[in-house]
Amino acid sequence: MGSVNLILVGYRGSGKTTVGELLAKRLGWHFVDTDALISRKAGKSIPEIFATEGEDGFRKREREACDQLRKSKNQVIAFGGGTIVDPESRAIVKRVGKVVWLRAPAAVLWRRIQADAARGVKRPNLTPVGGLDEVEAVLRQREPIYETAAAHIVDTTTDSPEQIAEALEMWYRANDSEAG
Repeated sequence: MGSVNLILVGYRGSGKTTVGELLAKRLGWHFVDTDALISRKAGKSIPEIFATEGEDGFRKREREACDQLRKSKNQVIAFGGGTIVDPESRAIVKRVGKVVWLRAPAAVLWRRIQADAARGVKRPNLTPVGGLDEVEAVLRQREPIYETAAAHIVDTTTDSPEQIAEALEMWYRANDSEAG
């Protein structure tokens, strides 16, 4: 039996939400952003959760969101950049569907994160240094985990979100026995 969800993972700024929404539309599926799900359920923003509950509290909420999505079908799910780092969450995520890693170099991700910040999308720093140094350091730690978890890897550096969504749709339809 084939997977019935596509899971997008990758560092913040890799295009999970943008590509996920486009891909869900192409497949006629629902799109779920776990950060939005967590924020809605908590009644506060991700930075507020980090400020009041710390990273451990946030990761606990992520595991609960992963578990909640296990019974879902025909969804494109964008997980937060760090979800897959937690071994318990990673195990759940891999049971939820096929994992696709949206990859880009640190400098590209940092440029996108800065553009998000200019539009008011605030995300908490994950290390005391912040900035490009943080992106490079965290990416070095996460890349082997993303690679191990992924059934498919897509570089998001140069293609548009529409091109990436189209390529992912073709990959999914070619590699899933349930895709019609």
